[in-house]
Amino acid sequence: MSGVLRISSALAWRNLWRNRRRTAIMLAAISVGAWAMIFLTALTQGMVNEMIRDGLSVLPGHVQVHHPDYRDDPSIANLIPVADGELEDRFDAAGFQDWSTRIRVPAVISSERETRGVTLLGIDPARERNFTFVDLETLDGRFLDGTEDRGIVIGRKLADTLETRTGKRVVVMSQDPDNELADRGFRVIGVYRANLPSYEEQFVLIGKRTAQQFLNVDDRVTEAIAIGDDFREVEPVLQEVRALMHGDPVTVNAWWDLDTYLGAMLPMMDGFVLVWVIVIFLALSFGLVNTLVMSVFERVREIGVMLALGMRPSAIRWQIVVESMLLLVFGLVIGNTLSFASTYAIRDGIDVSIVAEGMEMMGASARLVPDLTVDNVVLANVVVLVLGFFASLSPAWRASRYDPIEAITTVQ
Repeated sequence: MSGVLRISSALAWRNLWRNRRRTAIMLAAISVGAWAMIFLTALTQGMVNEMIRDGLSVLPGHVQVHHPDYRDDPSIANLIPVADGELEDRFDAAGFQDWSTRIRVPAVISSERETRGVTLLGIDPARERNFTFVDLETLDGRFLDGTEDRGIVIGRKLADTLETRTGKRVVVMSQDPDNELADRGFRVIGVYRANLPSYEEQFVLIGKRTAQQFLNVDDRVTEAIAIGDDFREVEPVLQEVRALMHGDPVTVNAWWDLDTYLGAMLPMMDGFVLVWVIVIFLALSFGLVNTLVMSVFERVREIGVMLALGMRPSAIRWQIVVESMLLLVFGLVIGNTLSFASTYAIRDGIDVSIVAEGMEMMGASARLVPDLTVDNVVLANVVVLVLGFFASLSPAWRASRYDPIEAITTVQ
């Protein structure tokens, strides 16, 4: 039996190159299709991942702790009912990759010319440098030195709106826990740029201890965050934080609960990849089946002779299936190579600033960086091979069903 299969495989290899032009055209089609599957998936995956990373840099974090009423009313009155110092001790001992506590409240900022509503962030800059949305390399001025820094860092677009710059003073107003007006003047020490220009208008940063004094909240914060190794694998971090806060009247949420839009992007992306691969292959399958049918039609008399000499129909079917799989394997090798080369060529990203406003509406930045993952490459290859196998069964079955006498006497 193994000898028959070996002979059938050798015949399949020979038949594959009998019509070199047709084989080359089919290889080109499979290669381009495989490249389109993998490369465009990498671009879309990169866009989605960048959207999530940008979103997490503003949330920020993979897991957050809040007062139970904070999400419905994000005011300074809804503080976490645990002292900031105790929170820091708990999170520091847990050994998270990164963590931080902060104050985040609505506020109003005024220059001598304009007034705007913003979100005031009181942060520990030493803890948040690794995951801030602020581009520290393009910062005009300097970043916060510590929790007691008395300066303020604002976004470039907000600075343009307020018609202010580094070195100028602005006034920030908010409410304290007693609903009394809290206002203070701050000197602008830095103007930042962000991946999404909307962040530059929305967020202003001051030192956490300065924010506590400004808002009269002593050693308290509005949120605590923890970050794990991967935003896709948050469950272990979520369970750890819940254990840390067990018994305290707080809510602990993963990032997909806090931003349902970003949370919906991951399963949607996984579904898109599978649908995209199947759609591309369906287009390729017509060419594949046509190529195999034509190959069988040209060899009707040859197949009849083999059947008359005693070759089993199963061996004929195997020959056609192997021929199909060889075409697919060679095409996938070329397509995978093109995909890796294309992804590497644009590893620093594609500048799509010409449609920056549209990208911003989706929460994506103006630079599209591909993200080629092993899982997506394997998925594309497996789907093509599996569906290609089933597509080849029809012409293989047809070839094996020829009557030897009729096949030999067929006029071609």
